[in-house]
Amino acid sequence: MTQTVSYRFYALLKRVFDFFLSIAGFLIIVPLFLVVMIILKLTGEGEIFYLQERLGLNKTRFYIYKFASMLKASSNIGNKGLTVRNDPRITKAGKLLRITKINELPQILNVIKGNMALVGPRPLLAKGFQNYTPEVQAVIYKNRPGITGIGSLIFRDEELLVTTYKALGKNPLEYYKTHIYPYKGALEYWYFYNCSLLVDFKILFLTFWSLVNSDSQLVYKAFKNLPPKPESLTVAGIHKL
Repeated sequence: MTQTVSYRFYALLKRVFDFFLSIAGFLIIVPLFLVVMIILKLTGEGEIFYLQERLGLNKTRFYIYKFASMLKASSNIGNKGLTVRNDPRITKAGKLLRITKINELPQILNVIKGNMALVGPRPLLAKGFQNYTPEVQAVIYKNRPGITGIGSLIFRDEELLVTTYKALGKNPLEYYKTHIYPYKGALEYWYFYNCSLLVDFKILFLTFWSLVNSDSQLVYKAFKNLPPKPESLTVAGIHKL
């Protein structure tokens, strides 16, 4: 009973914090929003936003917002839902947006609406969710999905890993299912049982830190009880597979 009350209090405080911080953040970045919107309207296919259905709190479905960075028909071309480095489906403007993570900024609107939190598990497509174990599926979306999270921090070089595996002449989808999804699931499982406002603040700080220190391993020092990272999730480890 005490744990239930404590968790509800945490969830309420987190929602209040997310709402006001995202409102303030949106007002600050409005000029950047306008610049990006103009650039996207005048380049590529003229698309500004990309909306896609994802799973959210208690597995309810919602539409996630992103700045358009790929061709409209990208989900039916090449690797479809899997993106690699220098993917030909990515537009010229989209490449910069993805490198800087600016393409993710419109998700602040999802936070304001209550679909998402600043920190939480990444919202997945329904078919991606099925790749998690039943144990992970049971708890992952008891929290609102987040713009960033422990999985996002650990897998910030995900495209590089998948690209490296593909360059060896192997199926990147196989690598994703057999190596990436299991560890992502373990990380989200860890987050559910360790989440707190302090953990969320640490993840937010580490997210900004990683933008300027892309090779930083500070996350493993900040959270010493994380599930150990398999060697197969390093470039060196991929070459040993």
